[in-house]
Amino acid sequence: MAEIRNYTMNFGPQHPAAHGVLRLVLELDGEIIQKADPHVGLLHRGTEKLAESKPFNQSIGYMDRLDYVSMMCNEHAYVMAIERLMGLEPPLRAQYIRVMFDEITRILNHLMWLGAHALDIGAMTVFLYCFREREDLMDCYEAVSGTRMHATYYRPGGVYRDLPETMPQYQQSKWRSKKDADRFNTRRAGGLLEFIEDFVKRFPACIDEYETLLTDNRIWKQRTVNIGVVSPERALQLGFSGPMLRGSGIEWDLRKKQSYDVYDNLDFEIPVGVNGDCYDRYLVRIEELRQSNRIVEQCVAWLKNNPGPVMIDDRKVRPPRREEMKGDMESLIHHFKFMTEGYCVPEGEVYAAVEAPKGELGVYLISDGANKPYRLKVRAPGFSHLASLDEMVRGHMLADVVAVIGTQDIVFGEIDR
Repeated sequence: MAEIRNYTMNFGPQHPAAHGVLRLVLELDGEIIQKADPHVGLLHRGTEKLAESKPFNQSIGYMDRLDYVSMMCNEHAYVMAIERLMGLEPPLRAQYIRVMFDEITRILNHLMWLGAHALDIGAMTVFLYCFREREDLMDCYEAVSGTRMHATYYRPGGVYRDLPETMPQYQQSKWRSKKDADRFNTRRAGGLLEFIEDFVKRFPACIDEYETLLTDNRIWKQRTVNIGVVSPERALQLGFSGPMLRGSGIEWDLRKKQSYDVYDNLDFEIPVGVNGDCYDRYLVRIEELRQSNRIVEQCVAWLKNNPGPVMIDDRKVRPPRREEMKGDMESLIHHFKFMTEGYCVPEGEVYAAVEAPKGELGVYLISDGANKPYRLKVRAPGFSHLASLDEMVRGHMLADVVAVIGTQDIVFGEIDR
């Protein structure tokens, strides 16, 4: 009988389970992993350097493209850093809108994670279910910003505009019958808040559907229980944050521990794991879906009862309104100067972090008093998670590498920057 040989092989970068452009060089003893060496940098676009050559207000769109599955959370950290340097306090309504969209983004991210993770391990239906719900939330993004993904909706001092009173309607076409169009449009009769309210009521039943398919599924448990175990002490040493840290049993969440915007006014729980394996991290994220749903529900209720401004009235940091710009020469000049030159931010340095869906996403910003950052550094949560991949997969089988990459919820936009 031929003896088992040692192999060195590439996993990715074009492997469907590599989630983008991960190249793993694996050393195998038969089918058991001896070493996993991640090669990063295949999606490096120089985001931080590009931001240093552009006015502050022109780099918000770059932030969307870092973690391109949770877009508005990236903007939030960057915008918060500018606001702290300038001493700006956004209006309360804008803060509630931001928190609502942060949590909508968390749901979007976790649905993408759940669908992809389940598909990697072999559960096809969950993927289709998750994208059914993502479609509704993408419509919320589109309603406020005009785009389904890269919104550029948060601005220093508030948000771009208030929530729309009407939702776009489906039309009859050769692909969609009038009956189907009318069925879709029943949820879109009111404004965006009514649409989100309808989603929030439906969503817990959808989470139950995912759990029915996976939580007690024998194959799912065989593929995730006791795979990629990280102890609480080791999770701290490795610089974990977000669900990866909470899955190991450490109750750390910036929304509670270093509260920002209006999170301290809202009622929600922090789910925590026990064993620190892939299954616990799955349970933590599923519970986060439910908690985010709770937060969105509270935000919708508050926003319905409290109209008000969504942007501060400081003309240094907000452009003139379109109506003024079209009819008034001074406003046109102001708008042109604002969009091309931006504004000067006082000298200083600041670190602003948000609890992004993947963990602590921080922006370290140094200003020298000019209209562009002197230095910008993004602290991406996925980077330290990927660094632990070697440790997490050693001694496991080749098939378990896929489960560990899935549980880390890796997106390369933020890792390679």
